[in-house]
Amino acid sequence: MSTLSELLAAHTPLPGDAVEHLQRVVAEWQLLADMSFADFLLWVPVPGDDGEDFLCVAQARPTTAPTAHAEDMVARRTPVAGNAQLRRAVVEGRICRDEDPRWHLEVPVRTETIPVRHGGRVVAVLSRDTNLAMPRVPSPLEIAYLGSASDLCQMVADGTFPPRAEVAGADTSPRAGDGLIRLDAHGLVAYASPNALSAYHRMGHASDLVGLVLHEATRALVLDPFDAAEIAERIGSALDGRHSQRMEVRARGAVMLVRALPLRPRGDAAGALVLVRDVTDLRRLDQALLSKDATIREIHHRVKNNLQTVAALLRLQARRTAIPEARRALAESVRRVDSIALVHESLSASVAELVDLDELVDRVLPAIGDGATAEARAKVRRDGTFGTLPAALATALVLVLTELVHNALAHAYEPGQVGEVVVAARRSGRGLDVTVSDDGRGLPAGFDAETSDGLGLQIVRTLLTSELDSELLLRARAGGGTEAVLRLPLVAR
Repeated sequence: MSTLSELLAAHTPLPGDAVEHLQRVVAEWQLLADMSFADFLLWVPVPGDDGEDFLCVAQARPTTAPTAHAEDMVARRTPVAGNAQLRRAVVEGRICRDEDPRWHLEVPVRTETIPVRHGGRVVAVLSRDTNLAMPRVPSPLEIAYLGSASDLCQMVADGTFPPRAEVAGADTSPRAGDGLIRLDAHGLVAYASPNALSAYHRMGHASDLVGLVLHEATRALVLDPFDAAEIAERIGSALDGRHSQRMEVRARGAVMLVRALPLRPRGDAAGALVLVRDVTDLRRLDQALLSKDATIREIHHRVKNNLQTVAALLRLQARRTAIPEARRALAESVRRVDSIALVHESLSASVAELVDLDELVDRVLPAIGDGATAEARAKVRRDGTFGTLPAALATALVLVLTELVHNALAHAYEPGQVGEVVVAARRSGRGLDVTVSDDGRGLPAGFDAETSDGLGLQIVRTLLTSELDSELLLRARAGGGTEAVLRLPLVAR
């Protein structure tokens, strides 16, 4: 399905500021649909075969009532002759109401058309389509909803809503069903929905809200003096006709999102609309997740410290060992433990269980080169990008690279020979290709990686099979030397 921006760009010559205004309307209109108990369609005039047509570029359905359009209306065209009410809204620049309902797919629908004004001219039309198949009882909540929606729709026709200021995210901004409070022009509460009352009770307000000055009642509940002054100022600003963003306030253990909207149809002060959403439980879950993340990072930090302690003990043992073979074996163990410790050190600094392989490999490779045999004078460098990998894969891959690079430094070069070992990585959407190549003496005659009894290659084969779902290919390098090639499939992961 085409997006609003794509449809407007393809079918209309509207300038960028008008497109941005329509995007703001769409960002806010779920509130209008819920309070109107009606579907909203956004129509723009476009050239047609027989004159002018109207194109539907966006659609919103109410969460508070049955929809009038079960089918998708976006990208539908209607000629002016078939819907003169849309043209009337553009020409007359006012809200036009159809008193007689029409039948749409066996559903009686009452339609109102609302001109969307921007920069002094009508750039689009909203149609408010109400499903009349389900009669509604005019309860106080419904009356407050419809009255507030009518004021906001008139402000859309006036060009004063939505404001140019950044619109709060639709996923986090309070909605009508979360809690709605209607204020009169003097700031007194004319109506408070049951959910709004529950939110204020949770903040510590014990009585009804109707008749109270809301900004004073709210200020008395918020413990932080700066937050109390700010939320009171925002509610007062809405009464003065100024828009503001939602604000999060804390009161007696409860956390609320509060947003105040000015109601000024035709420029007349009609009070304000205050939306309240109780997010106490959500913030507790957020805090629990943060605590969990901190615990996981602390565990990785302690594992890293323990591994470094093990490596230090192995180094101490190696210095006290007189047997050269045992000293070399202990040194290799130190190298492997240090590689695993570096992975946990990276995880201890990250919120996600992902490791930046490029940064980690750049720290591991110099350590391998420094710990290689004294006779080797080859350098080690990385080429290409590994990207990020989950911790389990990163640990195994770093150990594999450690063994392959160490084998190249230990066996590919004659004593004193200068060379270069390159760790190349090429990542695609399906996998990660890694090549460890050297320009040394090459593989000995009759060498078989599968039957080799070297501990390093045995570790590599085991990790590739059990952890990385990959295989090792050792081959001669073009121009001399050896290449170790492996491919890690990443699609399933």
